[in-house]
Amino acid sequence: MTRKTAIVLCLALLIHVAGVSHARAANPYDGDWVADVAEKVLPSVVNISSMKTVAQQSPFFSDPFFRDFFGGGIPHERIQRALGSGVIVSSDGYIMTNNHVVGGADKVEVRLSDARVFPATIVGTDPKSDVAIIKINKTGLPAIKIGDSAKLRIGDFVLAVGNPFGLEQTVTMGIVSALGRSGLGITDYENFIQTDAAINPGNSGGALVNMRGELIGINTAILSRTGGNVGIGFAIPVNLAMGIKRSIDKYGKVVRGWLGVTVQEVTPELAQSLGLASVKGALINEVIKGSPSEKAGLKSGDVIVAIDGQPVNNTASMKFLISEVMPNATIKIKVMRDGKERLIPVVIGDLAKAQVPEHQLLVKDNRFLEGATVADLTPATRETMEIDQKIQGVLVINAANNSAAARTGLKPGDVILSINNRATKNLDDFRKVVEGFKGVKMSISIYREGMVMTMTIIR
Repeated sequence: MTRKTAIVLCLALLIHVAGVSHARAANPYDGDWVADVAEKVLPSVVNISSMKTVAQQSPFFSDPFFRDFFGGGIPHERIQRALGSGVIVSSDGYIMTNNHVVGGADKVEVRLSDARVFPATIVGTDPKSDVAIIKINKTGLPAIKIGDSAKLRIGDFVLAVGNPFGLEQTVTMGIVSALGRSGLGITDYENFIQTDAAINPGNSGGALVNMRGELIGINTAILSRTGGNVGIGFAIPVNLAMGIKRSIDKYGKVVRGWLGVTVQEVTPELAQSLGLASVKGALINEVIKGSPSEKAGLKSGDVIVAIDGQPVNNTASMKFLISEVMPNATIKIKVMRDGKERLIPVVIGDLAKAQVPEHQLLVKDNRFLEGATVADLTPATRETMEIDQKIQGVLVINAANNSAAARTGLKPGDVILSINNRATKNLDDFRKVVEGFKGVKMSISIYREGMVMTMTIIR
């Protein structure tokens, strides 16, 4: 064999190997490759079971006559159980899951892929993003490799790993169907990855991984009329989830940024009247007094189109982008004002501090409202709960279990507008109406989730 012939044969062999490798990489349905990824990530995905004791009234005592006669009825307790999944994110026992899997649980157990079972403690939860961190007392665990959800593209192949319907170590495959899904009403802060990989009840908290075996999302919810998979599932981006973990690790709680504006969507009519090229952005309705936005010089009528270079598509994306900024950080907000772009630096505030009411009132000695804790509405609360300035009332912070307020039907987040046709615009108004009330009938007007309703109770 001549040297020339040998070189040609070597080149042909290299081309053949490269072609096979390319075909293998381009074809994610290659069984060996998918199996390799699944084998790599399965040890990092766990089964989670949680138990919570819930107090409830006997239906017999829901009748006002019997309830009052027997002094409020006999409370019963039942055990509420939940099954879900989790992902080991560090070898020393930290596991990421969903808040709706473990939130409020009295007992949490983790079952590893090798069938060992450990009790777990809840390190921190964030209902607003539906992320929770738990920990087991074990080291040397097979932690999953963390990916970068910012690099995802629509059409990327992914695997969903979890325990649907309690069936442990289940792997399904699909693609990234969409990115940045919001406005679904699943959580307060939404930026979901949408996938058609089969996700069912029990998958919650499990892993969504790319074809390198890296965690890129936490499976959270499905869109379904039947409760089963129809090819529309949602996962929390791993960048968001790890940010929540870092905040909990550093501060013991979740810290979020606060801008201090109320906003609305840009409609085609508004875009035309404001001279905008598209309907993307968030139109500022109100700049809250004393807020970071007022100090920076933002104005009502400004349209926020970008935050630190990241486009703002709608009000949900604006809310999400601001929430991810650490308090006291300076960001640059691009707005459209009078048909011109302006870049405005803003020092972001702390949402938690801005939401804390200066004064709270726990209602006592009232057959309708005893057990309710109410407070004045703060600007930050109005912003995060999207409560318009024209809604004037007191915010229900808590309604204790089995209290008169809970039996009346009050829930945290309700805004009490009036009682027996007497306005309760603030805490002082509310106190005057409630103190000394001895009647047997109460009519309460409340604002709840964008609607005003009136409840009339006789006791």
